[in-house]
Amino acid sequence: MYFLSGWPKRLLCAPRSPAEAPLHVQSDPRRAFFAVLAPARLSIWYSRPSVLIVTYKEPAKSSAQFGSYTQAEWRPNSTMIAVSTANGYILFFHITSSRGDKYLYEPVYPKGSPQMKGIPHFKEEHCAPALNLEMKKILDLQAPIMSLQSVLEDLLVATSDGLLHLIHWEGMTNGRKAINLSTVPFSVDLQSSRVGSFLGFADVHIKDMEYCATLDGFAVVFNDGKVGFITPVSSRFTAEQLHGVWPQDVVDGTCVAVNNKYRLMAFGCASGSVQVYTIDNTTGAMLLSHKLELTAKQYPDIWNKTGAVKLIRWSPDNSAVIVTWEYGGLSLWSVFGAQLICTLGGDFAYRSDGTKKDPLKINSMSWGAEGYHLWVISEFGSQHTQTDTDLGSAVKEPSILLFQFIKSVLTVNPCMSNQEQVLLQGEDRLYLNCGEASQTQNLKYSSARAEHMPRHEKSPFADGGLESPGLSTLLGHRHWHVVQISSTYLESNWPIRFSAIDKLGQNIAVAGKFGFAHYSLLTKKWKLFGNITQEQNMIVTGGLAWWNDFMVLACYNLSDRQEELRIYLRTSNLDNAFAHVTKAPIETLLLSVFRDMVVVFRADCSICLYSIERKSDGSSTTASVQVLQEVSMSRYIPHPFLVVSVTLTSVSTENGITLKMPQQARDAESIMLNLAGQLIMMQRDRSGPQIREKDSNPSQRKLVSNALPFCPPVVLAQSVENVWTTCRANKQKRHLLEALWLSCGGAGMKVWLPLFPRDHRKPHSFLSQRIMLPFHINIYPLAVLFEDALVLGAVNDTLLYDSLYTRNSAREQLEVLFPFCVVERTSQIYLHHILRQLLVRNLGEQALLLAQSCAALAYFPHVLELMLHEVLEEEASSREPIPDPLLPTVAKFISEFPLFLQTVVHCARKTEYALWNYLFAAVGNPKDLFEECLMAQDLDTAASYLIILQNMEVPAVSRQHATLLFNTALEQGKWDLCRHMIRFLKAIGSGESETPPSTPTSQEPSSSGGFEFFRNRSISLSQSAENVPPGKFGLQKTLSMPTGPSGKRWSKDSDCAENMYIDMMLWRHARRLLEDVRLKDLGCFAAQLGFELISWLCKERTRAARVDNFVVALKRLHKDFLWPLPIIPASSISSPFKNGKCRAVGEQLLKSQSADPFLTPEMDAGISTIQRSQSWLSSIGPTHRDADIASSPGPQMQDAFLSPLSNRGDECSIGSATDLTESSSMVDGDWTMVDENFSTLSLTQSELEHISMELASKGPHKSQVQLRYLLHIFMEAGCLDWCVVIGLILKESSVVSQILGIAQSSEIDGEMLQNIKAGLHAVDRWASTDCPGYKPFLNIIKPQLQKLSEITEELVQPDTFQPITVGKSPEQTSPRAEESRGSSSHGSITQSETGSNNSMVSRKEEDTTQADEEEPFQDGAYDCSVS
Repeated sequence: MYFLSGWPKRLLCAPRSPAEAPLHVQSDPRRAFFAVLAPARLSIWYSRPSVLIVTYKEPAKSSAQFGSYTQAEWRPNSTMIAVSTANGYILFFHITSSRGDKYLYEPVYPKGSPQMKGIPHFKEEHCAPALNLEMKKILDLQAPIMSLQSVLEDLLVATSDGLLHLIHWEGMTNGRKAINLSTVPFSVDLQSSRVGSFLGFADVHIKDMEYCATLDGFAVVFNDGKVGFITPVSSRFTAEQLHGVWPQDVVDGTCVAVNNKYRLMAFGCASGSVQVYTIDNTTGAMLLSHKLELTAKQYPDIWNKTGAVKLIRWSPDNSAVIVTWEYGGLSLWSVFGAQLICTLGGDFAYRSDGTKKDPLKINSMSWGAEGYHLWVISEFGSQHTQTDTDLGSAVKEPSILLFQFIKSVLTVNPCMSNQEQVLLQGEDRLYLNCGEASQTQNLKYSSARAEHMPRHEKSPFADGGLESPGLSTLLGHRHWHVVQISSTYLESNWPIRFSAIDKLGQNIAVAGKFGFAHYSLLTKKWKLFGNITQEQNMIVTGGLAWWNDFMVLACYNLSDRQEELRIYLRTSNLDNAFAHVTKAPIETLLLSVFRDMVVVFRADCSICLYSIERKSDGSSTTASVQVLQEVSMSRYIPHPFLVVSVTLTSVSTENGITLKMPQQARDAESIMLNLAGQLIMMQRDRSGPQIREKDSNPSQRKLVSNALPFCPPVVLAQSVENVWTTCRANKQKRHLLEALWLSCGGAGMKVWLPLFPRDHRKPHSFLSQRIMLPFHINIYPLAVLFEDALVLGAVNDTLLYDSLYTRNSAREQLEVLFPFCVVERTSQIYLHHILRQLLVRNLGEQALLLAQSCAALAYFPHVLELMLHEVLEEEASSREPIPDPLLPTVAKFISEFPLFLQTVVHCARKTEYALWNYLFAAVGNPKDLFEECLMAQDLDTAASYLIILQNMEVPAVSRQHATLLFNTALEQGKWDLCRHMIRFLKAIGSGESETPPSTPTSQEPSSSGGFEFFRNRSISLSQSAENVPPGKFGLQKTLSMPTGPSGKRWSKDSDCAENMYIDMMLWRHARRLLEDVRLKDLGCFAAQLGFELISWLCKERTRAARVDNFVVALKRLHKDFLWPLPIIPASSISSPFKNGKCRAVGEQLLKSQSADPFLTPEMDAGISTIQRSQSWLSSIGPTHRDADIASSPGPQMQDAFLSPLSNRGDECSIGSATDLTESSSMVDGDWTMVDENFSTLSLTQSELEHISMELASKGPHKSQVQLRYLLHIFMEAGCLDWCVVIGLILKESSVVSQILGIAQSSEIDGEMLQNIKAGLHAVDRWASTDCPGYKPFLNIIKPQLQKLSEITEELVQPDTFQPITVGKSPEQTSPRAEESRGSSSHGSITQSETGSNNSMVSRKEEDTTQADEEEPFQDGAYDCSVS
């Protein structure tokens, strides 16, 4: 509709004395000139440019006689101005152009510029003319003049003595005597007896009045506050022929304004509201249409303090009204009462520091051409008293302000309502909401486009354009695509009167004073008439529209004085030679395109239908038009100007189901006519004989069906501002596409929805086939997206810049007094309103059909939630009992959809607790809903229900349900949810205790909140020193305890039953995973939940952590880690890698690392162990690690570069390729040595084959990292049997050696060694029969196996359990290695001091390894590419 833009401009008119201060502004009928009155002067201003042309100053002597000027009125042809004065005089001024061809202001162009040459009307368009004002006549009416009104060739004057004077413009009364109001009869309507009650008392006079041409009468406000409408009963204007009607209930009227197009009278009242009346066509009584009033909800501090309404002004196109009050401020409303702008709230009323501003007080206002400007004479509040006289006085004195507006194209070109784009037109630019896309129409227009929502914008002009504007295009971001109108065209054709955009949002056409121009968004170029004479010879009268690649427009040809319908092709040059011209008998007022038809409405109230088709003759393409049908509407339309819009639609009262010929369902079935806000429908009359399909050829059948007569009109709705309909068809969404959408101002929107029987059953004869449903939306609708169930609109937003200026500057700028106004795009879902209205009317089946057709929309869950929420809020908070509650119906309706459980819980969590009982009484017990979620495996929704259960049930119940959910989440590996559940269970526990519940931070050692708690790997709070075995594991308790005050709190809570309860569940889950040989899941579980895996494994070493069946475990690990079973290469069993060349590499590596404190003599081939252990240590110093990762190249690059190295011999394990590449001690010197060693190997064909076999027998790199991680964990925990299994998979002979070392040096359970021995024998047997690939490796470790058998008989003292110092620090950090990236965990920092200084040496070396191994079990998504 109308939107404020930018800041207002202030015109320079600094008065030098109070007599020169402006007090009244009045535009001429063409809105090109403005008369500005001051107490003793009359000025004429030009509108573009806004400059002062001439001023008449009243001499002091006559000024004292006449009194100060009060009001002005223009003669309809703009040649005279009548000015009323305070002492009852009317002064008539003639306006004459002065000094022949001279102009006051002329544009200056550079020499030779094309603008100078041969443009007709050039002077009057570009130059401000020089005018003279001379007073011709003075009339003394001997009573103060209350109101002046120009009526055709007469001037109507109301004076304070109760008389109405009719004066000719030449200043003659023509012998007609004044009418005394007390003799005019008034009644409630025109049907009551001629003798109405007279006004009666003597001192009644008219305070304000305005003439309404379409009602032929005057809306008047009397001095006692009564309002009325006076109309001449016959053509003669005498007292006997006048009759007045008035409404009974208005007694505080202050002013009036009339809307001619909609036949509305807006009366301002002393209460601050505006009452808008219309005249009943049958009785002539005044009916209240609607009220314009501020609500306490929107403006709580000002709504009842505005004072009386001071001025009301309708916009030039009659689609909006502006209102101002005694208190000050402006408000803008649509014709039927939708509020668009109000300056009494928000940034208009408050400064950025929250202090209140004085409102803008308005003395007079007048709209400029086409409504782009509002001329305002303002005075600011009295507080701006400056001592500065020269500048300061300019603010507190009245000044002329120009407010700038942008308006919707629908206000002037209603044929745009069948488009899905929003187009706004400003004075010199256009705003579009479809600047991103440039696709061509695809009629399928599938709703799948709803899935890519606004966030993903298409690249500009992506696919050369083969699909319809997607939802992302039409919704898009908040910004407009702004198109600057060609300045060449604007210069001679300002103001822009019409604009139109094609269906795809690719091309725009604009029409100004003369001619038209069009713009392509693809090429970003304007196309103007080549011959300027042709442009200046046509005036577009009835609007313009696009039909495919053609522009269709109704215009008046000035040279031929002929009305025409013209069609221009977009791609050809803009010239009449390429236009198709059809002559029209009479002026066209409105034009609209439907499919291949053009409908025009003419000044004789007739509607004409044309068919339009494309014609190609060789090189040129044109369109041809032929008349189909003419329909006269003069019986139904009192005045052609009252028709707001005319559209052809395929909407009819029949659904297309009952039509005799189904393909007619989408033909032009009816004409929709908006007659002054009444929507009238005329349908095709199909009651006559129909042409059967086979009897005629298709083109003839089309012509006949398009020439069927129309039935008499039917009124569908009142107070209609805009109508939207589409000619597209979509079987899936028939409800939405065959509906008619109406915008009804303050009453919201209405939809005329078709009702379809289910499964094509025959409809009941007694059921209506359509239903009108009203619904409210919070935005002003400018376009409807039919399939997407969205309304698009625009809204004013404001930006304050007052902080840029100091408060007490010499002159308070407009930028400080006013916020900067911008227009934002906005959209709103309406589907929930319609579903609700259908349910209220017991049309649940229709609601279900409609909802199912839209279930694919991305925001459909939100629709259901909104509907449930709104009904719940209304019914649960109602003070009266509701006889027929809707909530149970809505709940039953939503339960038809799979989203039912989410919808209910989301709605509950966004609603206050007090309403929950009412909600769950309708939807079901939350316990049952929780169980349904668990059965449906929807754990996140179940978690939401848990919060509701916690509030509604006793703690025992919520704990029971939480335990269920926790166990299920553990099973399914939903780690985030598990962490939430642990915290939730703890919260329940702390809440049940005698002490008041502690705040969440008291349970979490880290101050950062969130889940940092788990980063210290200390969930097993109940663990005490006794559970931890002696020896190397004794370190763990001290290390994993956080230090500081939180640590004390922690140990105090450690015996809390709740923690024990959680630990029991975690232990149980870990036991189940180990029993099922699900090591991968166990690793994820431990890493994600910070489970104390090592200490738990220590306890379970002889129970759950035993390997019962080595072969089954081996197979399961191969499967889980995607690790291929080894195979024997066919070509050769012997290999160069077996013979010690590679051994040299290993030994050199050993030497290069010999400074490492962790090396012990027993680890004869322990390189891989060293490198692994370094990676565990790396998380000790996160700061070093981050720096290193930043500086070192990423592991992926090195993987590819170094892959040959990973084909190492079985007996010398030198770690994986990444292990080597990423230990920085070798990156410089030693690495080249490895290269040289390799380059000396001469590889034969068979050796290469062997290498590739080795590669093939390895699993993904990630699996390798994870397996090494687990190997380390089990080694720490002393679960040697698991170590052996993992060693077998990795083919790490060193593992067995290491186990031997441990067995020799410490007290190891003999049973475990027996188990290992038996297990390895079982694997050997299995390898012999099923998997010979394992035999070579088993042969390598045979000697160590025999050694193992010997050790099983020996006993070793536990005190010697020292050498593997590796365990000291890694144990603490490794299971959460991946977590330490984000936070420096408390434990690990203290650790770095306790760990010996030597650890610093190795820390840097494996920092890079850390990057890979940090997340071995992070998120369950594993890449399986072989490095």
